[in-house]
Amino acid sequence: MSAFAVGPEKEAQLQRRMDALGVREADIDESFVRSGGHGGQNVNKTSTCVMLTHRPTGLQVKCQATRQQGLNRFIARRLLLDKIEEQRNGFVAARRAEIEKIRRQKRKRSRRAKNRMLADKSHHADKKAGRQKFSGE
Repeated sequence: MSAFAVGPEKEAQLQRRMDALGVREADIDESFVRSGGHGGQNVNKTSTCVMLTHRPTGLQVKCQATRQQGLNRFIARRLLLDKIEEQRNGFVAARRAEIEKIRRQKRKRSRRAKNRMLADKSHHADKKAGRQKFSGE
């Protein structure tokens, strides 16, 4: 049985990445706290939020992305490895920011924002139509 709620391939990939960065499981302090926010009774009653501390570097990561503790443990380790890699190389943050920007651009607009955008487009079209030459008789 896996320690994380992911497939064996993803777990093996995480282990390879940890080996490449020289991070050992023994160097990681793991603690569980109660999550907050969405999730209802589940997050209020169970300790699904995972906090990891990498002792050699002192880096800390807190993950409460999902309502499953096993999946949060996996995601927290990935975030910790990203931080360690960023500290060593300094390029992961730029890539993450780019991915986040693309995600924001693709996100569905709210109905209010969509209506405002369409109204602005209509207003702009009316202005352009008013600039056209009049083709009289």
